[in-house]
Amino acid sequence: MKCIFVILLTAAATFAADFTTGQAARLVIGQQTFTAQDPASSDSTVGGVSGLAYAAGYLFVADSNRVGAAPSNNRILLFPAAQFPNPAAQLDYTRKCPACLGTASVVMGRKDFTPFDITVEPLPPPTQTSLRLPTAVASDGVHVIVADTDHNRVLIWNSIPNVNNAPANVVIGQASFTTAGLPGNTPNSKSMRGPQGVWILNGKLYVADTQNNRVLIYNQIPTQNGAAADVVLGQKDFTTFIEPDLTQQKSDATAANMLNPVAVTSDGQRLFVTDLGYNRVLIWNSIPTSNAQPADAAVGQPNLTSSLPNNSYSVDPNDTTFKQTPVLCTTSNGTDTNSNPIYPSFCNSTLSFPRYALSTGDRLFIADGGNDRVLVYNHIPKTNGEAADYVIGQLGGSINQASDAADSLRTPMSLAWDGTSLYVSDAYNRRITVYSPGANNIPYTGVRNAASLDIVALGSVTLTGDIQADDTVTVTINATDYTYKVLAKDTLDTVLDGIIGVITASNSGAGDPSVFVSPEHNTESVLLRARVSGTDGNNITYSAKTTAAASATAAKLTATALGANLAGGGDAAQIAPGTVVSILGDNLTFQTAAADLNANSLPNSLGGTEVYFNGIKAPLFYVSPTQINAQVPWELSDTTSVNAYVRAVREDGNVVVTTPVAVSIVPANPGIFADLSTTPATGKLYHANSNASAIVSVDGSVTANDIATVTIEDRPYSYTITATDTLDTIRDGLVALINQDPKVTAASAGVFDRIIIKARVQGPDGNGIAIGGSSSTTTGATQAVGLIVTAFNVTTCCANVAGSPVTIDNPAVPGEMLYLYATGLGVPSDLDVFISELATGQKFPKGGRNTVPGESVSSIAGGKTADVISATVAPGLVGAFYVLLHLNSDIPTDPATQLTIAQDIYVSNVVTFPVLNPNPPQ
Repeated sequence: MKCIFVILLTAAATFAADFTTGQAARLVIGQQTFTAQDPASSDSTVGGVSGLAYAAGYLFVADSNRVGAAPSNNRILLFPAAQFPNPAAQLDYTRKCPACLGTASVVMGRKDFTPFDITVEPLPPPTQTSLRLPTAVASDGVHVIVADTDHNRVLIWNSIPNVNNAPANVVIGQASFTTAGLPGNTPNSKSMRGPQGVWILNGKLYVADTQNNRVLIYNQIPTQNGAAADVVLGQKDFTTFIEPDLTQQKSDATAANMLNPVAVTSDGQRLFVTDLGYNRVLIWNSIPTSNAQPADAAVGQPNLTSSLPNNSYSVDPNDTTFKQTPVLCTTSNGTDTNSNPIYPSFCNSTLSFPRYALSTGDRLFIADGGNDRVLVYNHIPKTNGEAADYVIGQLGGSINQASDAADSLRTPMSLAWDGTSLYVSDAYNRRITVYSPGANNIPYTGVRNAASLDIVALGSVTLTGDIQADDTVTVTINATDYTYKVLAKDTLDTVLDGIIGVITASNSGAGDPSVFVSPEHNTESVLLRARVSGTDGNNITYSAKTTAAASATAAKLTATALGANLAGGGDAAQIAPGTVVSILGDNLTFQTAAADLNANSLPNSLGGTEVYFNGIKAPLFYVSPTQINAQVPWELSDTTSVNAYVRAVREDGNVVVTTPVAVSIVPANPGIFADLSTTPATGKLYHANSNASAIVSVDGSVTANDIATVTIEDRPYSYTITATDTLDTIRDGLVALINQDPKVTAASAGVFDRIIIKARVQGPDGNGIAIGGSSSTTTGATQAVGLIVTAFNVTTCCANVAGSPVTIDNPAVPGEMLYLYATGLGVPSDLDVFISELATGQKFPKGGRNTVPGESVSSIAGGKTADVISATVAPGLVGAFYVLLHLNSDIPTDPATQLTIAQDIYVSNVVTFPVLNPNPPQ
């Protein structure tokens, strides 16, 4: 097998590192894989994390939350950042997922790393070391500040702890370390109610006093317990009455008030408050110095007095057509039945229950919790309602795809920045994800099955009958009619060409917007092919009809659509472990190089290029600026999503890394290797046997003393079933008996209980040997025969030259066995037998026993079932499967017979091959 490579005409261009919408995380901290979600928390496994901070070479993690993500471990973890590789680093395969890492060195709030769950354990009293639902942490590299939320206080450590359970030095919000009470509903400058945000910078301390609907500013870091704040924002003074019941709060949003602020941060010049209840982030262009100072701008709202979540449009109540007017989402999604524009429910400008905002001075990141995403601004917004430049965690500004994938988030709670990478606490996925700017060269779904690349939906309309002038043929595609009037001189061929001509000439010669059409004169069919690849093509509807001429009572032509929708579109970007994939993009690397396919193993570095899946280096077939062919590691069978990126070294030694992209991992999604230069692709199929062959199937149930018989001409070979038999042992018993025959040999097939019978003599002289199968009961038995022995061929047939390609000059024939090569069939069901042989990047050894895919394989050829005799990892190849097929005995003649293989819901690309039936069914 040779992989299909793209001829490259482009050279490496300039690489610009930036974030990109929909990018996958580069690393994950706190879980063994991106999708593990292990709740058994430890020093390396986290629970429902919330607050994050980065300072002095540590990542600080608040392993608790107020949103109900379990477990809430009531601790602060300190991870030495030196263990987190930079984006350009080479990763070593020292763990299950080299991109999934992190071990905390210190825990705060606990004596050891054993988690503490307040839902099942007694509540600890407030002390100098205890924590109860800490949700935020901050550090300036010297101090550590923790919002100890359910103790209604903030704790201050004057130095970064280097031992577990270190006591705090100062408490604010309470008079002492042993109190946690509230001063009723009238706060003061020294009290706090459920604080959820802390920040420290330039000697100032900021606290989001969440349930008091305010932010407190301390102009110096407090050194005494119970210190008073200097400035209050969100309230007119420190003692404004607070209604703790949110359902009873009647205030409306203004530039000077807040509702449940959950985070406060600063870049030294500006102040940012995440105003959860009013669905906005407030920005002060300078650090406030007076109480109730109004904000200058709001992100997520069109003005400073609006507060609806995802405030994308407004509806005029006086307009009976309920016309929608854009507020933030200014691009409409078409129109409604009254021709009014329809705006998306949210976009890059909207927020829903935001949790955190973080400025690097030139960028702003917002954890948009209710929309399961992070908004990235390549500037600091200066006006209300500005749109983000990129979205992390979603594929776009109007798509919410919350899940545990490598490119997804579920209620991101907090953010941290180390100067190169962004850390995001992903509470419901029990992990911290890490993102870095990259070269942005691999598009979404840019990692695809190399054999299929594009799985396109197809359909057909077949013409039959006779010619009658003025009959009309109409093909309807997505409600658009294309009609051809029959001429007296027409034939079926010219009618076919006529309807093709009408469709291709439409839209000023651009053709139908949904499909490409082409003629198939052998079957008198219009072939329809979706213009888009993937499952979206399956939504294209089509139909056909004929209408009689005005002078006739009935049309003589018949037009029959194969189905109501195009079918067969699939997602080639869903990848099984072990699959040979093509990574498509631009400027992926700086060289073009191919591996030596004669070697027993593939290199992990080729042309200065490496590809990583979850941090595992992938074996490489070929690298170029626009396409890289690699094998996905077999080891990824225990996850549903991984990240993938390319690391390339320039001639000057500089390293360029692409932005990671998520790859969906599925048990099996097959692709057939083919000539991709044709449409549909011409399959690379081969004649399987030089000896004439036949197939016998052993099915049904097993009953002791029943008799299974295979007859070769007039010679019966019978096997009497015992109580310990299975279908496998019955098949193998028959194989042993048949091998005594003078004219044929027998062998067990690799899939199902099939017997392959071959003539002992090569060539056409072995054709025509009669084959039969039957079963019976022994005399006196009262139970009906449960076993079924069926000869799929009544005679041996189809001797050819084994290994010769199926071509127009040497076509396949009904009843023949063919083989093809495929990839993406997944991990074998008996992997334990092959664990030492099925190594990533290694050729599967020749001469071993056949493997069996974990997901059974089926096939359709020419609209009829093609029996899959075996599907096994191909000896002598990497990542490829050898699939042996037995064609149906009445498959029709067709030079472009369509073939697919399938596993579960996943269907391969459509390939074609020629079939000649010398005795077509009448």
